[in-house]
Amino acid sequence: MRASRLWRSAIFLSATALVVAACGGGDDGGQGGGDGGDGVLNLGYVLPETGQLAFLGPPQIQSAKFAIKNINDAGGVLGQPIPEIVAGDEAGQEGVAVQSADRVLSSGVDAIIGAAASGMSLAIIDNITGSGVVQCSGSNTAPTFTDYNDDGFYFRTAPSDALQGPVLGKVIVEDGHNRVALVARADDYGRGLMEATKKALEEQGANVVLTQTYDPEATNFDQLAQQVKNSRPDAAVVVAFEEGTQVMQSMIEAGVGPQQIGVYGADGLRSEELAKLVSPNDPSVIAGMKGTAPASAENQEYVNRLKEFAPNLAELQFAPQVYDCVTIIALAAEAAQSTDPATFAPEINGVTKGGEKCTSFEQCKGLLDQGTDIDYDGVSGPLDFIEQGEPGEATIEVYRYNNSGQLETVRTEKSTGNG
Repeated sequence: MRASRLWRSAIFLSATALVVAACGGGDDGGQGGGDGGDGVLNLGYVLPETGQLAFLGPPQIQSAKFAIKNINDAGGVLGQPIPEIVAGDEAGQEGVAVQSADRVLSSGVDAIIGAAASGMSLAIIDNITGSGVVQCSGSNTAPTFTDYNDDGFYFRTAPSDALQGPVLGKVIVEDGHNRVALVARADDYGRGLMEATKKALEEQGANVVLTQTYDPEATNFDQLAQQVKNSRPDAAVVVAFEEGTQVMQSMIEAGVGPQQIGVYGADGLRSEELAKLVSPNDPSVIAGMKGTAPASAENQEYVNRLKEFAPNLAELQFAPQVYDCVTIIALAAEAAQSTDPATFAPEINGVTKGGEKCTSFEQCKGLLDQGTDIDYDGVSGPLDFIEQGEPGEATIEVYRYNNSGQLETVRTEKSTGNG
Protein backbone atom coordinates (compact mmCIF):
# COMPACT_ATOMS: atom_id res chain seq x y z
CA MET A 1 0.00 0.00 0.00
CA ARG A 2 1.16 3.55 -0.64
CA ALA A 3 2.32 5.52 2.36
CA SER A 4 0.67 8.85 3.10
CA ARG A 5 1.50 11.19 5.94
CA LEU A 6 -1.86 12.86 5.42
CA TRP A 7 -3.67 9.70 6.45
CA ARG A 8 -3.42 10.32 10.15
CA SER A 9 -6.77 9.79 11.82
CA ALA A 10 -8.17 6.88 9.94
CA ILE A 11 -7.49 3.67 11.70
CA PHE A 12 -8.63 2.00 14.97
CA LEU A 13 -7.00 -1.28 14.46
CA SER A 14 -8.88 -2.14 13.51
CA ALA A 15 -5.14 -1.00 12.10
CA THR A 16 -5.64 -4.14 12.52
CA ALA A 17 -4.45 -5.28 9.22
CA LEU A 18 -3.59 -2.23 7.25
CA VAL A 19 -0.83 -3.67 5.23
CA VAL A 20 -1.13 -7.17 3.99
CA ALA A 21 -3.37 -10.17 3.91
CA ALA A 22 -3.38 -12.21 7.06
CA CYS A 23 -0.56 -14.67 7.57
CA GLY A 24 -1.47 -17.64 9.67
CA GLY A 25 1.81 -18.47 11.33
CA GLY A 26 5.53 -18.33 11.64
CA ASP A 27 8.36 -20.66 12.47
CA ASP A 28 7.98 -23.21 15.23
CA GLY A 29 8.96 -21.35 18.35
CA GLY A 30 10.95 -18.16 18.65
CA GLN A 31 14.45 -17.15 19.56
CA GLY A 32 14.69 -17.43 23.31
CA GLY A 33 11.73 -16.27 25.34
CA GLY A 34 10.77 -15.36 28.87
CA ASP A 35 13.33 -15.41 31.63
CA GLY A 36 11.33 -17.90 33.67
CA GLY A 37 10.72 -15.34 36.39
CA ASP A 38 13.90 -13.60 37.58
CA GLY A 39 11.93 -11.06 39.58
CA VAL A 40 12.19 -8.34 36.93
CA LEU A 41 9.40 -7.80 34.39
CA ASN A 42 11.03 -7.31 30.98
CA LEU A 43 8.92 -5.92 28.16
CA GLY A 44 9.41 -5.46 24.43
CA TYR A 45 7.36 -4.23 21.51
CA VAL A 46 6.90 -4.96 17.83
CA LEU A 47 5.23 -1.83 16.47
CA PRO A 48 5.48 0.26 13.28
CA GLU A 49 8.55 2.48 13.45
CA THR A 50 8.81 2.52 9.64
CA GLY A 51 6.61 1.58 6.71
CA GLN A 52 3.04 2.42 5.81
CA LEU A 53 1.88 2.38 9.43
CA ALA A 54 4.78 4.42 10.78
CA PHE A 55 2.52 7.30 11.82
CA LEU A 56 0.75 4.90 14.18
CA GLY A 57 3.95 3.93 15.94
CA PRO A 58 4.56 7.00 18.13
CA PRO A 59 1.25 6.97 20.05
CA GLN A 60 1.57 3.29 20.85
CA ILE A 61 5.28 3.36 21.67
CA GLN A 62 5.09 6.51 23.78
CA SER A 63 2.01 5.25 25.62
CA ALA A 64 3.80 2.01 26.47
CA LYS A 65 6.75 4.00 27.82
CA PHE A 66 4.38 6.28 29.74
CA ALA A 67 2.72 3.29 31.36
CA ILE A 68 6.12 1.90 32.36
CA LYS A 69 7.07 5.27 33.90
CA ASN A 70 3.88 5.36 35.97
CA ILE A 71 4.40 1.77 37.11
CA ASN A 72 7.99 2.50 38.11
CA ASP A 73 6.96 5.71 39.89
CA ALA A 74 4.56 3.57 41.92
CA GLY A 75 7.36 1.25 43.03
CA GLY A 76 7.68 -1.04 40.03
CA VAL A 77 6.53 -4.65 39.75
CA LEU A 78 7.31 -6.82 42.77
CA GLY A 79 9.47 -3.98 44.02
CA GLN A 80 11.64 -3.89 40.89
CA PRO A 81 11.51 -1.23 38.15
CA ILE A 82 10.61 -2.33 34.64
CA PRO A 83 13.74 -1.84 32.49
CA GLU A 84 13.68 0.16 29.27
CA ILE A 85 11.35 -1.51 26.79
CA VAL A 86 13.09 -3.47 24.00
CA ALA A 87 12.21 -2.04 20.58
CA GLY A 88 11.20 -3.93 17.44
CA ASP A 89 9.84 -2.61 14.14
CA GLU A 90 6.94 -4.38 12.40
CA ALA A 91 7.56 -2.17 9.33
CA GLY A 92 4.42 -3.31 7.51
CA GLN A 93 6.30 -6.37 6.24
CA GLU A 94 5.81 -9.87 7.58
CA GLY A 95 9.46 -10.83 7.16
CA VAL A 96 10.70 -7.78 9.02
CA ALA A 97 8.10 -8.25 11.75
CA VAL A 98 9.18 -11.86 12.27
CA GLN A 99 12.85 -10.87 12.46
CA SER A 100 12.03 -8.10 14.93
CA ALA A 101 9.95 -10.42 17.10
CA ASP A 102 12.73 -13.02 17.18
CA ARG A 103 15.29 -10.37 18.12
CA VAL A 104 13.09 -9.01 20.91
CA LEU A 105 12.43 -12.55 22.14
CA SER A 106 16.15 -13.28 22.22
CA SER A 107 16.62 -10.45 24.72
CA GLY A 108 14.64 -12.45 27.27
CA VAL A 109 11.45 -10.42 27.49
CA ASP A 110 8.42 -11.70 29.40
CA ALA A 111 5.83 -9.92 27.24
CA ILE A 112 5.65 -8.19 23.87
CA ILE A 113 3.33 -5.31 23.01
CA GLY A 114 2.02 -5.42 19.42
CA ALA A 115 1.83 -5.80 16.61
CA ALA A 116 -0.31 -2.90 15.42
CA ALA A 117 -1.75 -4.57 12.33
CA SER A 118 -3.64 -7.84 12.62
CA GLY A 119 -1.74 -9.22 9.64
CA MET A 120 1.56 -8.50 11.35
CA SER A 121 0.38 -10.09 14.60
CA LEU A 122 -0.66 -13.19 12.71
CA ALA A 123 2.86 -13.36 11.29
CA ILE A 124 4.50 -13.34 14.73
CA ILE A 125 1.97 -14.79 17.16
CA ASP A 126 3.19 -18.38 16.83
CA ASN A 127 6.79 -17.39 17.52
CA ILE A 128 5.87 -15.31 20.55
CA THR A 129 3.27 -17.48 22.23
CA GLY A 130 5.14 -20.64 21.23
CA SER A 131 8.07 -19.29 23.23
CA GLY A 132 5.88 -18.98 26.30
CA VAL A 133 5.89 -15.19 26.14
CA VAL A 134 2.80 -13.01 26.56
CA GLN A 135 1.65 -10.94 23.58
CA CYS A 136 -0.80 -8.05 23.97
CA SER A 137 -2.03 -5.81 21.15
CA GLY A 138 -3.87 -2.55 21.60
CA SER A 139 -5.13 -2.43 18.05
CA ASN A 140 -5.76 -5.90 16.61
CA THR A 141 -9.48 -6.18 15.83
CA ALA A 142 -9.63 -9.10 13.40
CA PRO A 143 -12.06 -11.78 14.68
CA THR A 144 -9.43 -14.46 13.93
CA PHE A 145 -7.72 -13.90 17.26
CA THR A 146 -10.71 -14.80 19.41
CA ASP A 147 -10.31 -18.53 18.90
CA TYR A 148 -6.65 -18.59 17.88
CA ASN A 149 -4.62 -21.41 19.42
CA ASP A 150 -2.22 -19.28 21.44
CA ASP A 151 -1.96 -21.46 24.58
CA GLY A 152 -3.38 -18.60 26.64
CA PHE A 153 -0.54 -16.17 25.91
CA TYR A 154 -2.22 -13.73 23.47
CA PHE A 155 -4.39 -10.84 24.66
CA ARG A 156 -5.83 -7.69 23.15
CA THR A 157 -7.40 -4.58 24.62
CA ALA A 158 -9.06 -3.62 21.33
CA PRO A 159 -12.48 -5.18 20.70
CA SER A 160 -13.04 -7.72 17.94
CA ASP A 161 -14.73 -6.58 14.76
CA ALA A 162 -17.35 -9.19 15.61
CA LEU A 163 -18.61 -6.49 17.99
CA GLN A 164 -18.54 -3.73 15.37
CA GLY A 165 -20.31 -5.56 12.53
CA PRO A 166 -23.71 -5.82 14.28
CA VAL A 167 -23.77 -2.08 14.94
CA LEU A 168 -22.83 -1.25 11.35
CA GLY A 169 -25.53 -3.59 10.04
CA LYS A 170 -28.08 -2.07 12.39
CA VAL A 171 -27.30 1.48 11.25
CA ILE A 172 -27.70 0.52 7.58
CA VAL A 173 -31.07 -1.14 8.16
CA GLU A 174 -32.28 1.71 10.37
CA ASP A 175 -31.49 4.08 7.51
CA GLY A 176 -33.99 2.17 5.38
CA HIS A 177 -31.65 0.25 3.10
CA ASN A 178 -32.39 -3.29 1.93
CA ARG A 179 -30.02 -4.09 -0.96
CA VAL A 180 -26.46 -3.82 0.31
CA ALA A 181 -23.16 -4.32 -1.50
CA LEU A 182 -20.11 -5.17 0.61
CA VAL A 183 -16.54 -4.59 -0.58
CA ALA A 184 -13.48 -5.14 1.57
CA ARG A 185 -9.72 -5.44 1.59
CA ALA A 186 -8.57 -8.99 0.87
CA ASP A 187 -6.95 -9.44 4.26
CA ASP A 188 -7.93 -10.73 7.65
CA TYR A 189 -9.32 -7.39 8.80
CA GLY A 190 -11.36 -6.80 5.67
CA ARG A 191 -12.80 -10.28 5.43
CA GLY A 192 -13.55 -10.46 9.15
CA LEU A 193 -15.48 -7.21 9.35
CA MET A 194 -17.25 -7.87 6.05
CA GLU A 195 -18.49 -11.24 7.27
CA ALA A 196 -19.61 -9.81 10.62
CA THR A 197 -21.53 -7.07 8.83
CA LYS A 198 -23.04 -9.48 6.30
CA LYS A 199 -24.31 -11.71 9.10
CA ALA A 200 -25.84 -8.75 10.93
CA LEU A 201 -27.55 -7.45 7.80
CA GLU A 202 -29.06 -10.81 6.91
CA GLU A 203 -30.24 -11.37 10.48
CA GLN A 204 -32.11 -8.07 10.23
CA GLY A 205 -33.75 -8.99 6.94
CA ALA A 206 -31.60 -7.06 4.49
CA ASN A 207 -30.42 -8.53 1.18
CA VAL A 208 -26.67 -8.63 0.64
CA VAL A 209 -26.35 -8.35 -3.14
CA LEU A 210 -22.54 -8.36 -3.38
CA THR A 211 -19.61 -9.49 -1.25
CA GLN A 212 -16.34 -8.69 -2.98
CA THR A 213 -12.77 -8.48 -1.70
CA TYR A 214 -10.04 -6.59 -3.53
CA ASP A 215 -6.27 -6.30 -3.57
CA PRO A 216 -5.41 -3.23 -1.46
CA GLU A 217 -2.22 -2.79 -3.48
CA ALA A 218 -4.18 -2.31 -6.72
CA THR A 219 -3.83 1.03 -8.49
CA ASN A 220 -7.23 1.09 -10.20
CA PHE A 221 -10.61 0.29 -8.65
CA ASP A 222 -12.89 1.08 -11.58
CA GLN A 223 -13.82 -2.57 -12.12
CA LEU A 224 -14.69 -2.92 -8.44
CA ALA A 225 -16.89 0.16 -8.63
CA GLN A 226 -18.63 -1.27 -11.70
CA GLN A 227 -19.31 -4.51 -9.81
CA VAL A 228 -20.95 -2.46 -7.09
CA LYS A 229 -23.06 -0.59 -9.64
CA ASN A 230 -24.08 -3.78 -11.45
CA SER A 231 -25.41 -5.27 -8.20
CA ARG A 232 -27.98 -2.43 -8.08
CA PRO A 233 -27.61 -1.70 -4.37
CA ASP A 234 -29.29 1.03 -2.37
CA ALA A 235 -26.31 1.00 0.00
CA ALA A 236 -22.65 -0.02 -0.09
CA VAL A 237 -20.14 -0.75 2.64
CA VAL A 238 -16.44 -0.12 2.04
CA VAL A 239 -14.06 -1.83 4.49
CA ALA A 240 -10.79 -0.12 3.65
CA PHE A 241 -7.86 1.88 4.86
CA GLU A 242 -5.84 4.42 2.87
CA GLU A 243 -6.68 2.83 -0.48
CA GLY A 244 -10.32 3.49 0.34
CA THR A 245 -9.93 7.02 -0.98
CA GLN A 246 -9.34 5.57 -4.46
CA VAL A 247 -12.20 3.10 -4.03
CA MET A 248 -14.46 6.03 -3.13
CA GLN A 249 -13.27 8.04 -6.13
CA SER A 250 -14.07 5.17 -8.48
CA MET A 251 -17.49 4.63 -6.91
CA ILE A 252 -18.35 8.31 -7.21
CA GLU A 253 -17.30 8.33 -10.88
CA ALA A 254 -19.42 5.20 -11.47
CA GLY A 255 -22.49 6.88 -9.98
CA VAL A 256 -22.62 4.88 -6.75
CA GLY A 257 -21.23 7.47 -4.37
CA PRO A 258 -22.87 9.01 -1.28
CA GLN A 259 -24.98 11.31 -3.44
CA GLN A 260 -26.69 8.36 -5.15
CA ILE A 261 -26.81 5.56 -2.55
CA GLY A 262 -26.03 5.09 1.11
CA VAL A 263 -22.29 4.64 1.55
CA TYR A 264 -20.83 3.33 4.79
CA GLY A 265 -17.31 2.85 6.08
CA ALA A 266 -15.74 1.48 9.24
CA ASP A 267 -12.84 2.46 11.45
CA GLY A 268 -10.38 2.44 8.57
CA LEU A 269 -12.20 5.26 6.77
CA ARG A 270 -12.87 7.36 9.84
CA SER A 271 -10.65 10.32 9.09
CA GLU A 272 -10.91 14.08 9.43
CA GLU A 273 -9.05 14.22 6.12
CA LEU A 274 -11.16 11.77 4.11
CA ALA A 275 -13.07 14.46 2.22
CA LYS A 276 -9.99 16.30 0.95
CA LEU A 277 -8.28 13.04 0.10
CA VAL A 278 -11.24 11.87 -1.98
CA SER A 279 -11.87 15.26 -3.62
CA PRO A 280 -9.64 18.20 -2.62
CA ASN A 281 -11.78 20.66 -4.58
CA ASP A 282 -15.20 19.42 -3.48
CA PRO A 283 -15.31 17.88 0.00
CA SER A 284 -19.10 17.71 -0.19
CA VAL A 285 -18.87 14.65 -2.44
CA ILE A 286 -18.79 12.44 0.66
CA ALA A 287 -21.61 14.30 2.42
CA GLY A 288 -24.02 11.84 4.00
CA MET A 289 -21.53 8.99 4.23
CA LYS A 290 -21.71 7.16 7.56
CA GLY A 291 -19.71 4.53 9.38
CA THR A 292 -18.80 2.90 12.66
CA ALA A 293 -15.63 2.59 14.69
CA PRO A 294 -14.63 1.31 18.12
CA ALA A 295 -14.52 4.17 20.62
CA SER A 296 -12.35 4.70 23.68
CA ALA A 297 -13.76 6.15 26.86
CA GLU A 298 -13.17 9.88 27.15
CA ASN A 299 -10.25 10.32 29.51
CA GLN A 300 -8.91 13.84 29.25
CA GLU A 301 -6.68 13.43 32.29
CA TYR A 302 -4.83 10.58 30.59
CA VAL A 303 -4.57 12.55 27.34
CA ASN A 304 -3.16 15.60 29.12
CA ARG A 305 -0.63 13.56 31.08
CA LEU A 306 0.47 11.62 27.99
CA LYS A 307 1.02 14.87 26.09
CA GLU A 308 3.09 16.20 28.99
CA PHE A 309 5.17 13.01 28.82
CA ALA A 310 5.48 13.14 25.02
CA PRO A 311 4.81 16.75 23.97
CA ASN A 312 5.60 16.13 20.30
CA LEU A 313 2.98 13.42 19.98
CA ALA A 314 0.63 14.36 17.14
CA GLU A 315 -1.66 11.33 17.15
CA LEU A 316 -3.37 9.30 19.86
CA GLN A 317 -4.70 6.30 17.93
CA PHE A 318 -4.58 3.20 20.10
CA ALA A 319 -2.50 4.91 22.75
CA PRO A 320 -5.03 4.20 25.55
CA GLN A 321 -5.33 0.54 24.56
CA VAL A 322 -1.55 0.04 24.58
CA TYR A 323 -1.28 1.75 27.98
CA ASP A 324 -3.81 -0.77 29.26
CA CYS A 325 -1.85 -3.68 27.75
CA VAL A 326 1.22 -2.72 29.76
CA THR A 327 -0.77 -2.08 32.92
CA ILE A 328 -2.69 -5.36 32.96
CA ILE A 329 0.52 -7.32 32.35
CA ALA A 330 2.13 -5.59 35.33
CA LEU A 331 -0.93 -6.12 37.51
CA ALA A 332 -1.09 -9.79 36.53
CA ALA A 333 2.54 -10.21 37.59
CA GLU A 334 1.68 -8.58 40.92
CA ALA A 335 -1.36 -10.83 41.33
CA ALA A 336 0.73 -13.92 40.55
CA GLN A 337 3.71 -12.66 42.56
CA SER A 338 5.86 -13.75 39.63
CA THR A 339 7.36 -12.37 36.44
CA ASP A 340 7.27 -15.80 34.81
CA PRO A 341 4.81 -15.52 31.87
CA ALA A 342 3.54 -19.06 32.45
CA THR A 343 2.56 -17.99 35.96
CA PHE A 344 1.17 -14.49 35.40
CA ALA A 345 -0.57 -14.99 32.02
CA PRO A 346 -3.48 -16.88 33.66
CA GLU A 347 -4.01 -13.86 35.94
CA ILE A 348 -4.49 -11.31 33.14
CA ASN A 349 -8.19 -11.90 32.53
CA GLY A 350 -8.90 -11.84 36.25
CA VAL A 351 -7.40 -8.42 36.95
CA THR A 352 -9.85 -6.86 34.46
CA LYS A 353 -13.08 -7.99 36.08
CA GLY A 354 -14.96 -9.27 39.08
CA GLY A 355 -13.20 -7.46 41.91
CA GLU A 356 -13.02 -4.01 43.44
CA LYS A 357 -12.76 -1.34 40.78
CA CYS A 358 -9.52 0.58 40.43
CA THR A 359 -8.17 2.80 37.68
CA SER A 360 -4.39 2.94 38.02
CA PHE A 361 -1.51 0.57 38.64
CA GLU A 362 -0.77 2.21 41.97
CA GLN A 363 -4.36 2.00 43.20
CA CYS A 364 -4.83 -1.56 41.97
CA LYS A 365 -1.51 -2.72 43.43
CA GLY A 366 -2.54 -1.30 46.79
CA LEU A 367 -5.67 -3.44 46.72
CA LEU A 368 -3.71 -6.52 45.68
CA ASP A 369 -1.29 -5.94 48.54
CA GLN A 370 -4.29 -6.08 50.87
CA GLY A 371 -5.41 -9.38 49.38
CA THR A 372 -8.33 -7.80 47.52
CA ASP A 373 -9.42 -8.98 44.07
CA ILE A 374 -9.36 -6.15 41.57
CA ASP A 375 -11.26 -4.98 38.50
CA TYR A 376 -8.97 -2.66 36.56
CA ASP A 377 -10.92 -0.15 34.48
CA GLY A 378 -8.40 1.11 31.96
CA VAL A 379 -7.73 4.50 30.44
CA SER A 380 -9.49 3.11 27.35
CA GLY A 381 -12.52 2.16 29.46
CA PRO A 382 -13.70 -0.99 31.25
CA LEU A 383 -12.03 -4.11 29.87
CA ASP A 384 -13.90 -7.06 31.43
CA PHE A 385 -12.01 -9.70 29.48
CA ILE A 386 -13.79 -12.86 28.44
CA GLU A 387 -12.10 -16.26 28.53
CA GLN A 388 -10.35 -15.62 25.20
CA GLY A 389 -8.41 -12.66 26.60
CA GLU A 390 -10.26 -9.77 25.00
CA PRO A 391 -13.11 -7.37 25.81
CA GLY A 392 -16.51 -9.04 25.62
CA GLU A 393 -18.26 -5.71 25.12
CA ALA A 394 -17.40 -2.64 23.08
CA THR A 395 -18.50 0.95 22.76
CA ILE A 396 -19.01 1.63 19.07
CA GLU A 397 -19.19 5.10 17.59
CA VAL A 398 -21.56 5.90 14.73
CA TYR A 399 -20.08 8.72 12.65
CA ARG A 400 -21.06 10.67 9.55
CA TYR A 401 -19.72 13.29 7.18
CA ASN A 402 -21.82 16.46 7.02
CA ASN A 403 -22.61 18.63 4.00
CA SER A 404 -19.14 20.16 4.19
CA GLY A 405 -17.45 16.79 4.37
CA GLN A 406 -16.60 17.25 8.04
CA LEU A 407 -16.52 14.28 10.39
CA GLU A 408 -19.17 14.21 13.12
CA THR A 409 -20.09 11.73 15.84
CA VAL A 410 -23.76 10.77 15.66
CA ARG A 411 -23.86 8.59 18.77
CA THR A 412 -22.16 5.74 20.56
CA GLU A 413 -23.68 2.45 21.63
CA LYS A 414 -22.67 -0.70 23.43
CA SER A 415 -22.21 -3.93 21.54
CA THR A 416 -21.83 -7.48 22.76
CA GLY A 417 -21.88 -8.89 19.23
CA ASN A 418 -25.60 -9.57 19.22
CA GLY A 419 -26.68 -6.45 17.45
